[in-house]
Amino acid sequence: METVKVDILNPKARKLLKDLADLDLIAIRKSTKSEFSEVLKKIRSKSETVPSPEEIATEVEIVRSRRTSK
Repeated sequence: METVKVDILNPKARKLLKDLADLDLIAIRKSTKSEFSEVLKKIRSKSETVPSPEEIATEVEIVRSRRTSK
């Protein structure tokens, strides 16, 4: 079995994929949070320290203030 990720650009493609799934030629599954978790693990593994919630909040406020000042 081979797994691929597909970005559906046209709603007609979704119907085609559903038809293939109905014929048991493919299986369709929704994206899960575990994929996001894997990306987070990769990013965090490259960091030497974990930011505190206060540091994260401070950074968020900086970004928000930059966006609103534009």
